[in-house]
Amino acid sequence: MVKKKAMCSLQTDVPGADIGMIKIRELHDFKEHPFKVERNQELFELRRSIQQEGILVPLLVRKNPDGEGFEIIAGHRRKEAALWAGIKEVPAIICSMDDDQAVIAMIDSNLQREKILPSEKAFAYKMRLQAMNRQGKRKELSSDPLEPKCIEEMVEISLLEADISENGEVNIKKTDSAAGYQSNEQLARMVGESVTQIKRYIRLTKLIPKILDMVDRELLAIRSAVEISFLTEEEQYELHAVMELEQCIPNISQANRLKRMSQQKQLDMDMIYDILQEIKPNQREQIKIPFERIGKYFPPDYTPAQQADLIEKLLRGWAHQNKKKDVQQEI
Repeated sequence: MVKKKAMCSLQTDVPGADIGMIKIRELHDFKEHPFKVERNQELFELRRSIQQEGILVPLLVRKNPDGEGFEIIAGHRRKEAALWAGIKEVPAIICSMDDDQAVIAMIDSNLQREKILPSEKAFAYKMRLQAMNRQGKRKELSSDPLEPKCIEEMVEISLLEADISENGEVNIKKTDSAAGYQSNEQLARMVGESVTQIKRYIRLTKLIPKILDMVDRELLAIRSAVEISFLTEEEQYELHAVMELEQCIPNISQANRLKRMSQQKQLDMDMIYDILQEIKPNQREQIKIPFERIGKYFPPDYTPAQQADLIEKLLRGWAHQNKKKDVQQEI
């Protein structure tokens, strides 16, 4: 690692921080990093920006706890874009952090992105909540429909937040005390989600990869996916096979039935077929007639219900008349 003090300003409360150039081959991704790094159009734009202007915001790293080199806390996309551009070393701020501090800084730096997949939020929220729980001192027993009979941690110490500005300034600071708040409530306040929505996202981590990918691709609604997350792994694979074969996606009602059948130990492949083959309300055939075509035939004071009743009455009379004609022709 080559020190380069003048690259950008550095303001941090973390002792022992340093800044310098680090070879990319010495960098290791954060363990169980929940955010996907793909060579797509967005990364291509970042690569082009780095080629033209360099890396304006240094990566945030720490000494690799599992061996040689450094572990990336913030900057996985910048590292990949630089690698794609053929750059061999990148500017980085080296901080001394324990595992929980590193998790919180890693999650916070990535949650600032505009586009975050449901699967990324799911594992990010889970990791951050676990880190917050380990920082807490008290435990209280609670019951919740998404996580029944779980142990909730009460956070009573200050939490760390990481903020990386556009000009490269890194601030790792303590927030106000979160005493009296359950950790999931504190997380909800931090990320601007409801506690219920946080729990829904975390439930998604119970899904098999193939079904979780359907959530990311917006083929499966999050609330339906939450219900499916209560199925066993084997049941989820069977469900996915049926969805693939029949080209059908369960709605919230069907997903809830799947969950209840699973909890009653009654869910098998035949039951999955039966539930998914039910006709959904939006799949029933409907006849729509523009009001402009028929509105002039109704009295002005007729309500939509009265109009529908009149149409049904007229059709019933028409069908009765036709039936009479058919009988007379047969005679």
